[in-house]
Amino acid sequence: MKSDQHYLESVKKQFLYYKMLGQKSIDQLQPEQLFAAVNEDTNSIATIVKHISGNMLSRWTDFLTSDGEKDRRNRDAEFENDLQSKEEVLEVWNKGWNCLENALEGLKPEQLSDIIYIRNEGHTVIEAINRQLAHYPYHVGQIVFYAKQLKNSEWESLSIPKNKSGNYNAEKFAKEKEIKNFTDDELKRLK
Repeated sequence: MKSDQHYLESVKKQFLYYKMLGQKSIDQLQPEQLFAAVNEDTNSIATIVKHISGNMLSRWTDFLTSDGEKDRRNRDAEFENDLQSKEEVLEVWNKGWNCLENALEGLKPEQLSDIIYIRNEGHTVIEAINRQLAHYPYHVGQIVFYAKQLKNSEWESLSIPKNKSGNYNAEKFAKEKEIKNFTDDELKRLK
């Protein structure tokens, strides 16, 4: 039971960490840069945000009681670049993340082995969480990569800056060993 509670706390922190990476990337861009696409097969950051949010709203709404692929979801429309402003992008971004965070807050450790369905395929709650914990960072990585390419001025590093690994490691190894989530320090640094 204690390990189940630890798992829930850990995934909440990891989702928050990736949310912050995406948010900090978006914050560094000019509004028009959110809508840039290199070619027809490339999604803009705005489109990636729309897709992530659509997935989150489908997967996390009534998480324990209905299929994760909701009838109302139009996945293909998530890839239509129809958002018009940075404010709209952030509204869509926050709507999806709020849905995920609310669902996770409502979970109890004893529910982690319950079965939920995504497109009629059964998953334990742990498997469903892990599935999304792989999916969202995949897309957040796209956002970060794309934002770094689009940035017209110096990029504010979201991780260990180039040529600073030695300093970073020296700081870490100068501290006593402790057990904590890797995101604890990173979330503080990103705020």
